[in-house]
Amino acid sequence: MESGSLTLAGADIYWQAHGEGPAVVLAHGIGGNHAIWYRQLGALARANRVILFDHRGFGLSRDHDGRGRDAFVEDLTALLDHLGEKKVALVGQSMGAGTCIGFAHRAPERVAALAICDSLHGIIESAPVKAIMDDARAKTATLGQIERVLGTHAASELAALYTQIASFNHADRHSLAGRFVAKAAADLGGKGFPILFLCGSEDRLFPIEAVRLVQAEVAGSFLVEVGEAGHSAFLEKPEQVNDTILSLLQIADHVGKAGAAHSNIAGYVPVGDTA
Repeated sequence: MESGSLTLAGADIYWQAHGEGPAVVLAHGIGGNHAIWYRQLGALARANRVILFDHRGFGLSRDHDGRGRDAFVEDLTALLDHLGEKKVALVGQSMGAGTCIGFAHRAPERVAALAICDSLHGIIESAPVKAIMDDARAKTATLGQIERVLGTHAASELAALYTQIASFNHADRHSLAGRFVAKAAADLGGKGFPILFLCGSEDRLFPIEAVRLVQAEVAGSFLVEVGEAGHSAFLEKPEQVNDTILSLLQIADHVGKAGAAHSNIAGYVPVGDTA
C-alpha cells in the first residue's frame, strides 16, 4: 500500500493506493471516508490499482478554506495529476458520485468507465424525477443517519461500524459547504466510456424509480438494481456490487494482467450449472 497527503491551496487531501494495474478511483459518500471501502479492496485490487481518498473535510483530509463541494472536482484532478494517472475508472457512491460526474464532464478523455452508485448528485432533476426526489427528501428529512443509509436487511454490525467510520469526519450533511454543478442527464452520454448506474432497491434517499428515469436519458449507460439493499449497497451486498464493478472494468478493457476476480459464492450460479 502507498499513502500520502497532498497539500493544495486551502486543503490537505489524504490518499491511499492499493494493488497494481489500470487505476480505479473510489469516491466515498457523506457518511464515509477512505476506510468505508474495506469490502471492495480485496476484489478490486487484484488486477487494478485502487485509489482511495478522503474528500476535503472528511477522514484525514482538511478543508482549510471551507470550500467543500465547490472544490471536490478540482481536488480529484490535482490528486490524479500528482499520482501520474492519465486515465482512470471512477466509482462514486452518493456524494462521491457527484465528484466523479463533475470530473467526467471536465475531463472525459481521462475516464475509462464511470459507476454512479446510489446517487443522482450533479444531475439536473427533470420534473418527474424531481417529484420522486421531493417526496423522498420529505420522508427522510427527520430520519437518523443509519435509517437513511442502510436498508432493512443490513446486518446489525454494519450500523455500528458505519457510525465509527463516520465519526472521523469533520463535515456532515448539515455542515458541508458548497454544491455540485448540475448538468442534464443526457449530457453524460456519448463521451466514449461506459456508464453504470447501480442502486439498492431499498434506497430511501435516491429511490430506484428516480434512478431508472435518469438512466434512461443517458446514452450508453446501463442500470443494475441490487435487491434487499439500501443507500449503501456497496456495504450491504459487497459481492454483487464488486462483481458488477469488475464487469464494468472488463467492458471498458481496464483490467490488469492478473485478470478480474469475480466471486462465485452462493447466489451466483456458473453457466452450465444445474443448481
